[in-house]
Amino acid sequence: MGTTITLIVLLLVIVGGVAYFAKAQGRNRQRQLEDAKADARRLVERLGGQVLNLTGTDTASKQALADASERYNAAGSQLDQAQTAEQARLVKETALEGLYYVRAARKAMGMDPGPQLPEEAERERAGKVSEHRKVDVEGQTYEASPDPGSNTPYYYPGGRVAGRPVPQGWYSEPWWKPALVAGAWGLGSMLLFSAMFSGMSGIASAAAWESGYDAGQEDAMADAGADGGDAGDAGGDFDGGGDYGGGDFGGDFGGDFGGGDFGDF
Repeated sequence: MGTTITLIVLLLVIVGGVAYFAKAQGRNRQRQLEDAKADARRLVERLGGQVLNLTGTDTASKQALADASERYNAAGSQLDQAQTAEQARLVKETALEGLYYVRAARKAMGMDPGPQLPEEAERERAGKVSEHRKVDVEGQTYEASPDPGSNTPYYYPGGRVAGRPVPQGWYSEPWWKPALVAGAWGLGSMLLFSAMFSGMSGIASAAAWESGYDAGQEDAMADAGADGGDAGDAGGDFDGGGDYGGGDFGGDFGGDFGGGDFGDF
């Protein structure tokens, strides 16, 4: 009888402990969600104030503000639906991107761009357009510039699109949008990237870009390929001979960093 009572008490203690732990975890998740939503809401409201009170004065500033307004609407909708702290952090990222567009619009209009925005690692690693380029690719003309202009009214704040870095700058066409919509880059994208950015400081080579690398990872990619080649050579020295009973210890350690094709651009 005493043993039974002890087991019942022990079981109640365990059940109570589990229930208390689950409740505490739930409160913690709710607190994290509320904190993340409050942080995101602050940026959404800041973005809304800019979008509602600014009017573009030229093509470039009007386009940048249109993109900012699009991010504002998306962030507001996402914020209402956010159920986890991670979802709320994505809202913050959307609003922050919108504020980069606002900052670009203000610069295009000759206004004070306002306070600095938080840095984002992927955006920084994507690089920046540092000089004006005009190229012809497959019968179409594209331009890129560090500054807004009548021929370069489309701004991008920098970052990754479908796994590849897109440099910050002003462009004649939003050439990244097909990948943004489809989630994959088309067949002609590498040719366009190569023509537009080849040799530009701080931006990945076309081969590295196609494999999803930014300029800062390019040396590491090259080193990895070189190390692989050395390993292959070392393996070749042990290729089968009489001393090893005809055994073949060679190997191919070369890496393939080639990117895939995703259809027409």
